[in-house]
Amino acid sequence: MSEELRLQKIIADRGYCSRRHAEELILNGQVKVNGIVINELGKKFSADSEITVNGKPIYKVEEKYYFAFNKPLRVVTTLKDDRGRKTISDYIPKKYGRLFPIGRLDYNTSGLIILTNDGYFANKVMHPSSEIEKTYEAVIEGDLTLEDEKKLEEGIKLDDFVASPAKVIYKKNLSNKRTVFHIVIHEGKNREVRRMMEALDKSLISLKRIAIGNYKLENLKIGELKRLTISEIEDILFKEN
Repeated sequence: MSEELRLQKIIADRGYCSRRHAEELILNGQVKVNGIVINELGKKFSADSEITVNGKPIYKVEEKYYFAFNKPLRVVTTLKDDRGRKTISDYIPKKYGRLFPIGRLDYNTSGLIILTNDGYFANKVMHPSSEIEKTYEAVIEGDLTLEDEKKLEEGIKLDDFVASPAKVIYKKNLSNKRTVFHIVIHEGKNREVRRMMEALDKSLISLKRIAIGNYKLENLKIGELKRLTISEIEDILFKEN
């Protein structure tokens, strides 16, 4: 049998309203428990009781989950794939229920993606007004010149839109005539970084997302999930001062 609790606590625990507001609803006769009107405080009921407010049932709020996932190459950022390819759902333990990705990484891009069941949080991260930066590590054949960087910073014209200005924050020439660099964007449109490189006539060898907002991929292993703390969630949502 479920633990017995005061009615106002059960209502608050289900995320419907505060305890104080729940007390007002009870005293006004707006709450029923198992079909019976309860209009006095202090009574206790099973935590899994059937409760209605103004005739509408209220249910326990689903626990919210927030995970960082290091997506491997050749994994589709969807929950199902009609072509039988591996998807991110293959990496999600069933005990967490249905988690969905915030945005996408294409099939041949690896790195950080956030998984959640919190629609409000997902919309906040994806909405253009939030201007949450995404940082990628790219490796190209040849060099990324200062002229190339200037074009990225000014915003490159792609087929159907002009990409918002991007920032190159790190660059190193490798011994095999390749260049590795970190590029920061905040739009995250489909294949945006790849299309920028195509517009610059650069051959892209690899692409990995290494940060969203101030949250960094760092030592998260390929194919691994990490549950985010409140401070890490804030690292995604809020810019540094």
